[in-house]
Amino acid sequence: MTQKERMLAGLVYDPADEEIMAEQIQCQERMYDFNACRPSEGAKREACMKAMLGSVGENCYIEPPFHANWGGKHVHFGNNVYANFNLTCVDDADIYIGDKVMFGPNVTIATANHPINSKLREKAYQYNREVHIGNNVWIGANTVVVPGVTIGDNSVIGAGSVVTKDIPANVVAVGNPCKVLRQIGEHDNKYFYKNEEIDWEELWR
Repeated sequence: MTQKERMLAGLVYDPADEEIMAEQIQCQERMYDFNACRPSEGAKREACMKAMLGSVGENCYIEPPFHANWGGKHVHFGNNVYANFNLTCVDDADIYIGDKVMFGPNVTIATANHPINSKLREKAYQYNREVHIGNNVWIGANTVVVPGVTIGDNSVIGAGSVVTKDIPANVVAVGNPCKVLRQIGEHDNKYFYKNEEIDWEELWR
């Protein structure tokens, strides 16, 4: 079994393998092209994003710079995804992001992990686990999502959180480690911030 085959099988493998490194460099070249686009080059930036990511839906936007081990090859966007500055995807395994997801600045999503065993770490060996983020999720600034985590639809992850376990749908979760703070409910249908009311009639005109 090659190191690339071990990587794809979720086994411990050597990420410095020549075959793996050669492919990674090609992916990172595409990421470089994306990050080098000028702000006025919207069409070029979108084309570079579509060439860079594993898959991408409609009306998606990444504010450069974007960082990824595999240049985004294993990152999959649904529709209407927005990522602010410095989204970092340690995408040695697949990262699946649903529709209408928003990322604040400096969010990190990691799929790569290193064994606790020191003899394996001496060789810088690693293993990977997929991350799944549902539809209509908002992930606040400076959040870290660790390997193997799933975040359910409509949930909000508070700024500065470290998401170490699955988060269910329709909740606000925050902290290190990230824990469910409360359900999203009727209060959120009436107020957008503390006790400041949503002016639905104006918004829906």
